[in-house]
Amino acid sequence: MTKESGITATSGRRPARSSRAAGEPPAARSTEVLPAPGAGAFAVIAVAWLAAMLWSGQRSITSANVDSIAISMTALSLPGVISASLLSGAATGLAATNLLARRGVVRTAPRFTVAVGAGLLVGVLAAVAVTATYGGDPVNMVLAGAIAAAATIGGAAGGLRSAPMIGGVVAAGMAVFAASYVMNQFEHPLLSLYGSGESLESRVTALEWFLRTAWLVGGVLAGLVAFAYLRWEQRRAESRQSTRPGLRWPAYLIAGAGPGLLLLATEALTWTAGGRVLELARALSESDDTAQGWLGSSRFDYALGVLFVGAFVALIAFGRTLRPPADPAADPASEPPAGPGATDAAEPVTPGDAPEVDGEPADGEKDDDEALVATATPAAGADDKAATAGR
Repeated sequence: MTKESGITATSGRRPARSSRAAGEPPAARSTEVLPAPGAGAFAVIAVAWLAAMLWSGQRSITSANVDSIAISMTALSLPGVISASLLSGAATGLAATNLLARRGVVRTAPRFTVAVGAGLLVGVLAAVAVTATYGGDPVNMVLAGAIAAAATIGGAAGGLRSAPMIGGVVAAGMAVFAASYVMNQFEHPLLSLYGSGESLESRVTALEWFLRTAWLVGGVLAGLVAFAYLRWEQRRAESRQSTRPGLRWPAYLIAGAGPGLLLLATEALTWTAGGRVLELARALSESDDTAQGWLGSSRFDYALGVLFVGAFVALIAFGRTLRPPADPAADPASEPPAGPGATDAAEPVTPGDAPEVDGEPADGEKDDDEALVATATPAAGADDKAATAGR
Protein backbone atom coordinates (compact mmCIF):
# COMPACT_ATOMS: atom_id res chain seq x y z
CA MET A 1 0.00 0.00 0.00
CA THR A 2 1.52 3.30 -1.07
CA LYS A 3 1.83 6.49 0.84
CA GLU A 4 0.18 8.44 -1.98
CA SER A 5 -3.12 6.68 -1.37
CA GLY A 6 -3.57 8.60 1.86
CA ILE A 7 -4.20 5.45 3.92
CA THR A 8 -1.74 4.29 6.52
CA ALA A 9 -0.67 0.70 6.41
CA THR A 10 -0.92 0.20 10.14
CA SER A 11 -4.42 1.52 10.86
CA GLY A 12 -6.16 1.25 7.51
CA ARG A 13 -8.00 4.55 8.16
CA ARG A 14 -7.90 7.78 6.28
CA PRO A 15 -6.36 10.75 8.04
CA ALA A 16 -8.90 13.22 9.40
CA ARG A 17 -9.64 16.18 7.17
CA SER A 18 -9.60 19.69 8.48
CA SER A 19 -13.06 21.22 8.70
CA ARG A 20 -11.78 24.73 8.19
CA ALA A 21 -11.42 26.19 4.76
CA ALA A 22 -8.06 27.39 3.56
CA GLY A 23 -7.24 30.87 4.73
CA GLU A 24 -9.99 30.94 7.37
CA PRO A 25 -8.78 32.08 10.79
CA PRO A 26 -8.87 29.19 13.28
CA ALA A 27 -11.99 29.01 15.48
CA ALA A 28 -13.33 32.29 14.13
CA ARG A 29 -16.84 30.96 13.79
CA SER A 30 -17.04 29.02 17.03
CA THR A 31 -15.69 31.63 19.45
CA GLU A 32 -17.55 34.74 18.36
CA VAL A 33 -20.50 35.58 20.64
CA LEU A 34 -22.82 38.34 19.52
CA PRO A 35 -24.34 40.45 22.32
CA ALA A 36 -28.06 41.12 22.44
CA PRO A 37 -28.83 44.76 21.58
CA GLY A 38 -30.70 46.69 24.26
CA ALA A 39 -30.18 44.12 27.02
CA GLY A 40 -29.38 46.79 29.60
CA ALA A 41 -32.59 48.68 28.86
CA PHE A 42 -34.55 45.42 28.98
CA ALA A 43 -33.13 44.66 32.42
CA VAL A 44 -34.13 48.08 33.79
CA ILE A 45 -37.67 47.83 32.38
CA ALA A 46 -38.15 44.25 33.58
CA VAL A 47 -36.99 45.01 37.13
CA ALA A 48 -39.27 48.06 37.20
CA TRP A 49 -42.16 45.86 36.04
CA LEU A 50 -41.42 43.35 38.81
CA ALA A 51 -41.35 46.14 41.39
CA ALA A 52 -44.71 47.42 40.14
CA MET A 53 -46.24 43.94 40.38
CA LEU A 54 -44.91 43.49 43.92
CA TRP A 55 -46.27 46.88 44.95
CA SER A 56 -49.69 46.11 43.46
CA GLY A 57 -49.82 42.73 45.21
CA GLN A 58 -48.75 44.25 48.51
CA ARG A 59 -51.58 46.79 48.37
CA SER A 60 -54.17 44.09 47.61
CA ILE A 61 -52.99 41.69 50.31
CA THR A 62 -52.40 44.15 53.14
CA SER A 63 -55.72 45.88 52.53
CA ALA A 64 -57.62 42.68 53.31
CA ASN A 65 -58.76 42.56 56.92
CA VAL A 66 -59.79 38.90 56.77
CA ASP A 67 -57.28 36.09 56.39
CA SER A 68 -59.40 34.28 53.82
CA ILE A 69 -59.51 37.36 51.58
CA ALA A 70 -55.75 37.84 51.97
CA ILE A 71 -55.15 34.25 50.87
CA SER A 72 -57.40 34.74 47.83
CA MET A 73 -55.60 37.96 46.91
CA THR A 74 -52.22 36.21 47.24
CA ALA A 75 -53.38 33.38 44.95
CA LEU A 76 -54.65 35.89 42.39
CA SER A 77 -51.42 37.90 42.35
CA LEU A 78 -49.15 34.84 42.31
CA PRO A 79 -49.08 34.19 38.49
CA GLY A 80 -48.39 37.82 37.63
CA VAL A 81 -45.55 38.12 40.14
CA ILE A 82 -43.96 34.84 38.99
CA SER A 83 -44.09 35.83 35.31
CA ALA A 84 -42.53 39.19 36.10
CA SER A 85 -39.80 37.41 38.09
CA LEU A 86 -39.03 35.08 35.17
CA LEU A 87 -38.76 38.00 32.77
CA SER A 88 -36.61 40.04 35.17
CA GLY A 89 -34.22 37.13 35.73
CA ALA A 90 -33.86 36.53 31.97
CA ALA A 91 -33.28 40.23 31.25
CA THR A 92 -30.68 40.70 33.99
CA GLY A 93 -28.90 37.48 33.03
CA LEU A 94 -28.81 38.65 29.42
CA ALA A 95 -27.37 42.02 30.43
CA ALA A 96 -24.70 40.30 32.52
CA THR A 97 -23.63 38.05 29.64
CA ASN A 98 -23.48 41.09 27.38
CA LEU A 99 -20.92 42.64 29.71
CA LEU A 100 -18.85 39.46 29.59
CA ALA A 101 -19.03 39.33 25.79
CA ARG A 102 -17.72 42.89 25.55
CA ARG A 103 -14.81 41.90 27.78
CA GLY A 104 -13.97 38.98 25.52
CA VAL A 105 -15.34 36.17 27.72
CA VAL A 106 -16.89 33.66 25.32
CA ARG A 107 -16.75 30.38 27.24
CA THR A 108 -20.12 28.87 28.10
CA ALA A 109 -19.45 27.97 31.74
CA PRO A 110 -18.57 31.46 33.06
CA ARG A 111 -21.35 33.08 31.03
CA PHE A 112 -23.96 30.68 32.36
CA THR A 113 -22.70 31.01 35.93
CA VAL A 114 -22.82 34.80 35.84
CA ALA A 115 -26.32 34.78 34.29
CA VAL A 116 -27.68 32.42 36.95
CA GLY A 117 -26.04 34.57 39.65
CA ALA A 118 -27.68 37.71 38.24
CA GLY A 119 -31.10 36.06 38.23
CA LEU A 120 -30.59 34.71 41.74
CA LEU A 121 -29.61 38.17 42.97
CA VAL A 122 -32.82 39.67 41.58
CA GLY A 123 -34.87 36.85 43.09
CA VAL A 124 -33.28 37.18 46.54
CA LEU A 125 -33.82 40.96 46.58
CA ALA A 126 -37.46 40.52 45.55
CA ALA A 127 -37.99 37.80 48.19
CA VAL A 128 -36.51 40.02 50.89
CA ALA A 129 -38.83 42.83 49.80
CA VAL A 130 -41.84 40.47 50.01
CA THR A 131 -41.02 39.25 53.51
CA ALA A 132 -40.32 42.81 54.69
CA THR A 133 -43.52 44.37 53.31
CA TYR A 134 -46.06 41.56 53.04
CA GLY A 135 -45.36 39.98 56.41
CA GLY A 136 -43.69 36.82 57.64
CA ASP A 137 -46.67 34.43 57.62
CA PRO A 138 -46.31 31.07 55.83
CA VAL A 139 -48.33 32.15 52.78
CA ASN A 140 -46.05 35.10 52.10
CA MET A 141 -42.97 32.95 52.65
CA VAL A 142 -44.22 30.58 49.94
CA LEU A 143 -44.71 33.58 47.66
CA ALA A 144 -41.18 34.80 48.35
CA GLY A 145 -39.69 31.38 47.60
CA ALA A 146 -41.63 31.13 44.32
CA ILE A 147 -40.35 34.55 43.27
CA ALA A 148 -36.73 33.62 44.01
CA ALA A 149 -37.03 30.34 42.09
CA ALA A 150 -38.64 32.02 39.08
CA ALA A 151 -35.97 34.73 38.87
CA THR A 152 -33.19 32.13 39.09
CA ILE A 153 -34.71 30.05 36.29
CA GLY A 154 -35.06 33.18 34.19
CA GLY A 155 -31.39 34.02 34.77
CA ALA A 156 -30.43 30.53 33.56
CA ALA A 157 -32.40 31.15 30.35
CA GLY A 158 -30.61 34.47 29.89
CA GLY A 159 -27.26 32.67 29.99
CA LEU A 160 -27.90 30.58 26.88
CA ARG A 161 -25.38 31.02 24.07
CA SER A 162 -27.79 32.46 21.50
CA ALA A 163 -28.06 35.88 23.12
CA PRO A 164 -29.92 37.60 20.23
CA MET A 165 -32.63 34.94 20.30
CA ILE A 166 -33.09 35.35 24.08
CA GLY A 167 -33.20 39.11 23.55
CA GLY A 168 -36.05 38.57 21.08
CA VAL A 169 -37.91 36.48 23.66
CA VAL A 170 -37.48 39.17 26.32
CA ALA A 171 -38.60 41.96 23.97
CA ALA A 172 -41.64 39.98 22.83
CA GLY A 173 -42.48 39.05 26.43
CA MET A 174 -42.51 42.70 27.45
CA ALA A 175 -44.80 43.49 24.52
CA VAL A 176 -47.21 40.72 25.54
CA PHE A 177 -47.31 41.93 29.16
CA ALA A 178 -47.96 45.47 27.99
CA ALA A 179 -50.76 44.28 25.71
CA SER A 180 -52.29 42.26 28.55
CA TYR A 181 -52.27 45.31 30.81
CA VAL A 182 -53.96 47.45 28.14
CA MET A 183 -56.56 44.75 27.47
CA ASN A 184 -57.42 44.57 31.16
CA GLN A 185 -58.01 48.32 31.22
CA PHE A 186 -60.64 47.91 28.49
CA GLU A 187 -62.17 44.72 29.87
CA HIS A 188 -65.61 46.10 30.68
CA PRO A 189 -66.18 47.86 27.30
CA LEU A 190 -65.06 44.73 25.47
CA LEU A 191 -67.28 42.48 27.56
CA SER A 192 -70.24 44.74 26.77
CA LEU A 193 -69.28 44.59 23.09
CA TYR A 194 -69.32 40.79 23.23
CA GLY A 195 -72.84 40.76 24.69
CA SER A 196 -72.31 40.46 28.43
CA GLY A 197 -75.67 40.90 30.15
CA GLU A 198 -77.58 39.90 33.24
CA SER A 199 -77.56 36.17 32.60
CA LEU A 200 -74.68 33.97 33.66
CA GLU A 201 -74.47 32.34 30.23
CA SER A 202 -74.02 35.68 28.44
CA ARG A 203 -71.29 36.75 30.87
CA VAL A 204 -69.39 33.48 30.45
CA THR A 205 -69.67 33.66 26.65
CA ALA A 206 -68.47 37.26 26.59
CA LEU A 207 -65.56 36.42 28.88
CA GLU A 208 -64.51 33.55 26.62
CA TRP A 209 -64.47 35.86 23.59
CA PHE A 210 -62.50 38.41 25.58
CA LEU A 211 -59.87 35.78 26.40
CA ARG A 212 -59.67 34.70 22.74
CA THR A 213 -59.14 38.31 21.72
CA ALA A 214 -56.46 38.73 24.39
CA TRP A 215 -54.34 35.74 23.31
CA LEU A 216 -54.80 36.58 19.64
CA VAL A 217 -53.59 40.15 20.14
CA GLY A 218 -50.77 38.99 22.40
CA GLY A 219 -49.63 36.31 19.97
CA VAL A 220 -49.61 38.60 16.94
CA LEU A 221 -47.71 41.23 18.88
CA ALA A 222 -45.22 38.64 20.17
CA GLY A 223 -44.45 37.36 16.67
CA LEU A 224 -44.06 40.81 15.15
CA VAL A 225 -41.87 42.17 17.96
CA ALA A 226 -39.65 39.08 17.96
CA PHE A 227 -39.22 39.30 14.18
CA ALA A 228 -38.48 43.04 14.25
CA TYR A 229 -35.91 42.63 17.03
CA LEU A 230 -34.04 39.80 15.31
CA ARG A 231 -34.00 41.66 11.97
CA TRP A 232 -32.61 44.72 13.74
CA GLU A 233 -29.92 42.59 15.34
CA GLN A 234 -29.09 41.01 11.96
CA ARG A 235 -28.59 44.42 10.35
CA ARG A 236 -26.34 45.46 13.21
CA ALA A 237 -24.24 42.32 12.77
CA GLU A 238 -23.95 42.94 9.02
CA SER A 239 -22.85 46.52 9.61
CA ARG A 240 -20.07 45.22 11.91
CA GLN A 241 -19.07 42.70 9.22
CA SER A 242 -19.40 39.83 11.65
CA THR A 243 -18.14 36.41 10.57
CA ARG A 244 -20.95 34.63 12.40
CA PRO A 245 -23.70 33.32 10.07
CA GLY A 246 -27.13 34.92 10.17
CA LEU A 247 -29.95 33.52 12.29
CA ARG A 248 -32.00 30.77 10.69
CA TRP A 249 -35.75 30.20 10.87
CA PRO A 250 -35.62 28.18 14.15
CA ALA A 251 -34.36 31.29 15.99
CA TYR A 252 -37.35 33.30 14.73
CA LEU A 253 -39.70 30.44 15.61
CA ILE A 254 -38.40 30.16 19.18
CA ALA A 255 -38.34 33.93 19.69
CA GLY A 256 -41.97 34.22 18.55
CA ALA A 257 -43.05 31.33 20.75
CA GLY A 258 -40.91 32.52 23.69
CA PRO A 259 -43.60 34.55 25.50
CA GLY A 260 -45.94 31.57 25.35
CA LEU A 261 -43.22 29.32 26.74
CA LEU A 262 -42.61 31.87 29.49
CA LEU A 263 -46.32 31.83 30.38
CA LEU A 264 -46.34 28.03 30.45
CA ALA A 265 -43.32 28.08 32.78
CA THR A 266 -45.21 30.58 34.93
CA GLU A 267 -48.15 28.22 35.19
CA ALA A 268 -45.88 25.31 36.09
CA LEU A 269 -44.18 27.32 38.86
CA THR A 270 -47.54 28.58 40.09
CA TRP A 271 -48.77 25.02 40.64
CA THR A 272 -45.47 23.73 42.07
CA ALA A 273 -43.57 26.44 43.95
CA GLY A 274 -46.78 28.29 44.80
CA GLY A 275 -48.98 25.22 45.06
CA ARG A 276 -49.44 25.63 48.80
CA VAL A 277 -51.06 29.04 48.29
CA LEU A 278 -53.45 27.68 45.66
CA GLU A 279 -54.41 24.78 47.92
CA LEU A 280 -55.28 27.17 50.75
CA ALA A 281 -57.29 29.37 48.37
CA ARG A 282 -59.24 26.43 46.93
CA ALA A 283 -59.99 25.09 50.40
CA LEU A 284 -61.80 28.27 51.47
CA SER A 285 -65.10 27.40 49.80
CA GLU A 286 -66.61 25.54 46.88
CA SER A 287 -66.92 28.72 44.85
CA ASP A 288 -63.26 29.54 45.46
CA ASP A 289 -62.30 26.06 44.32
CA THR A 290 -64.32 26.49 41.11
CA ALA A 291 -62.91 29.96 40.50
CA GLN A 292 -59.28 28.86 40.95
CA GLY A 293 -59.80 25.92 38.60
CA TRP A 294 -61.36 28.13 35.94
CA LEU A 295 -58.63 30.74 36.28
CA GLY A 296 -55.95 28.08 35.92
CA SER A 297 -57.46 26.65 32.74
CA SER A 298 -57.92 30.17 31.31
CA ARG A 299 -54.25 31.01 31.93
CA PHE A 300 -53.20 27.75 30.29
CA ASP A 301 -55.34 28.43 27.21
CA TYR A 302 -53.97 31.98 27.02
CA ALA A 303 -50.38 30.67 27.17
CA LEU A 304 -51.00 28.12 24.41
CA GLY A 305 -52.68 30.72 22.20
CA VAL A 306 -49.81 33.17 22.57
CA LEU A 307 -47.28 30.40 21.93
CA PHE A 308 -48.76 29.11 18.66
CA VAL A 309 -49.89 32.45 17.23
CA GLY A 310 -46.55 34.11 18.09
CA ALA A 311 -44.53 31.29 16.52
CA PHE A 312 -46.72 31.31 13.39
CA VAL A 313 -46.56 35.09 12.91
CA ALA A 314 -42.79 35.23 13.42
CA LEU A 315 -42.22 32.37 10.97
CA ILE A 316 -44.47 33.91 8.31
CA ALA A 317 -42.76 37.28 8.70
CA PHE A 318 -39.36 35.64 8.31
CA GLY A 319 -40.54 33.70 5.25
CA ARG A 320 -41.57 36.91 3.51
CA THR A 321 -37.97 38.12 3.65
CA LEU A 322 -36.65 35.10 1.71
CA ARG A 323 -35.90 35.51 -1.99
CA PRO A 324 -35.53 32.74 -4.59
CA PRO A 325 -31.96 32.16 -5.80
CA ALA A 326 -31.01 33.89 -9.05
CA ASP A 327 -31.13 31.67 -12.17
CA PRO A 328 -27.79 31.96 -14.05
CA ALA A 329 -29.39 30.79 -17.33
CA ALA A 330 -31.93 33.61 -17.25
CA ASP A 331 -29.34 36.26 -16.46
CA PRO A 332 -28.12 38.04 -19.65
CA ALA A 333 -24.99 39.17 -17.86
CA SER A 334 -23.93 35.55 -17.31
CA GLU A 335 -23.74 34.82 -21.09
CA PRO A 336 -20.23 35.14 -22.60
CA PRO A 337 -19.82 38.23 -24.81
CA ALA A 338 -19.57 37.67 -28.54
CA GLY A 339 -16.09 38.03 -30.06
CA PRO A 340 -15.15 40.23 -33.03
CA GLY A 341 -15.48 37.40 -35.56
CA ALA A 342 -18.32 35.52 -33.90
CA THR A 343 -20.84 36.40 -36.67
CA ASP A 344 -18.50 35.53 -39.53
CA ALA A 345 -17.49 32.23 -37.96
CA ALA A 346 -21.11 31.10 -37.92
CA GLU A 347 -21.46 31.55 -41.70
CA PRO A 348 -20.42 28.67 -44.06
CA VAL A 349 -17.18 29.26 -45.91
CA THR A 350 -16.95 28.12 -49.55
CA PRO A 351 -13.63 26.85 -50.91
CA GLY A 352 -13.25 29.83 -53.23
CA ASP A 353 -13.76 32.28 -50.46
CA ALA A 354 -11.20 30.77 -48.13
CA PRO A 355 -8.68 33.35 -46.95
CA GLU A 356 -4.97 33.20 -47.67
CA VAL A 357 -2.57 32.16 -44.92
CA ASP A 358 0.91 33.78 -44.96
CA GLY A 359 0.60 34.80 -48.60
CA GLU A 360 -0.25 31.27 -49.84
CA PRO A 361 -3.65 30.15 -51.05
CA ALA A 362 -5.74 28.09 -48.73
CA ASP A 363 -6.22 24.35 -49.12
CA GLY A 364 -9.36 24.73 -51.21
CA GLU A 365 -7.66 27.02 -53.72
CA LYS A 366 -4.62 24.65 -54.01
CA ASP A 367 -6.85 21.74 -54.98
CA ASP A 368 -8.58 23.80 -57.71
CA ASP A 369 -5.26 24.96 -59.24
CA GLU A 370 -3.84 21.42 -59.33
CA ALA A 371 -6.95 20.17 -61.12
CA LEU A 372 -6.61 22.86 -63.80
CA VAL A 373 -2.94 22.04 -64.36
CA ALA A 374 -3.68 18.32 -64.73
CA THR A 375 -6.34 19.00 -67.38
CA ALA A 376 -4.20 21.36 -69.40
CA THR A 377 -1.10 19.09 -69.55
CA PRO A 378 -2.32 16.48 -72.18
CA ALA A 379 -3.50 19.24 -74.51
CA ALA A 380 -0.11 20.89 -74.42
CA GLY A 381 1.63 17.57 -75.31
CA ALA A 382 -0.62 17.03 -78.39
CA ASP A 383 0.19 20.49 -79.78
CA ASP A 384 3.93 19.77 -79.54
CA LYS A 385 3.57 16.51 -81.57
CA ALA A 386 1.60 18.23 -84.32
CA ALA A 387 4.21 20.93 -84.71
CA THR A 388 6.97 18.36 -85.03
CA ALA A 389 5.14 16.43 -87.83
CA GLY A 390 4.57 19.60 -89.83
CA ARG A 391 8.23 20.30 -89.89
